[in-house]
Amino acid sequence: MHKAGFVNIVGNPNVGKSTLMNQLVGERISIATFKAQTTRHRIMGIVNTDDMQIVFSDTPGVLKPNYKLQESMLAFSESALQDADVLLYVTDVVENPEKNMDFLEKVQKMSTPVILLINKIDELGSQSNRNTHNNQSTQSLLGDIVAKWHDLLPNAEILPISAKNKFGIDMLLKRIQELLPESPAYFDKDQLTDKPARFFVSEIIREKILLYYDKEIPYSVEVAVESFKEDEKRIHINALIYVERDSQKGIIIGHQGVALKKVSTEARKSLEKFFGKPIFLEIFVKVDKDWRSSERELDHFGYNPE
Repeated sequence: MHKAGFVNIVGNPNVGKSTLMNQLVGERISIATFKAQTTRHRIMGIVNTDDMQIVFSDTPGVLKPNYKLQESMLAFSESALQDADVLLYVTDVVENPEKNMDFLEKVQKMSTPVILLINKIDELGSQSNRNTHNNQSTQSLLGDIVAKWHDLLPNAEILPISAKNKFGIDMLLKRIQELLPESPAYFDKDQLTDKPARFFVSEIIREKILLYYDKEIPYSVEVAVESFKEDEKRIHINALIYVERDSQKGIIIGHQGVALKKVSTEARKSLEKFFGKPIFLEIFVKVDKDWRSSERELDHFGYNPE
């Protein structure tokens, strides 16, 4: 008997979906930073054993779209409700359960098994300390959160976890394995993801931009890999950072190119770790006005779901 299925991870921004994905897959597939709207695509990570294949899918945080890029991101999240064999809905200990009710109502109507994951329970201790005036314990706080979510998603199984500390992950994997349908594998057994190498190059460079620049800059940026040439000894990569304004280009490059050099150096180190080979990386910056609102450009960058 062989089991296989799609286990899709959804939820609002900043609840720890990408950290969870990386723990489940055991590889650094999704960008995981402290900034919201980090994941823009739907990214698959594949776990294989002799008698099982789990296709995990990380999705962008659910939000009300303000421009075309965010419309595409929401479409990726909504598509994850259509083809899931098991849905993992991720929240955390501080989120308002009624945030983005439109999306939640779609989850309520699903016949697919839903596991509601209350992430970041390691942070409950500090919350109970703040609540010392009413002596509300950590256990009591968690009980209140579980009760609220049970009212909203009565058919969901609820599991408290800490993705960062790997608490509850083994229990979650065991439950997923029990829920998976009998099926042949969907992908080759040696395949780790559905994305090509170029995708991970652009994601790693974008991660460094998220880490090293403030405010709107990271959200106005897209990264495209112009060339990826691999030989026995090393990989040569040329990449383009697209921004929307000339002023943003100046900020990305920095005084005498210092900022861009830092991004390039840190990206090269991460890429060498990811690919296990020396990397020769060249990065240039180009202005592409209002690319986030252009249907044509979003197609070019792979944002429109098929």
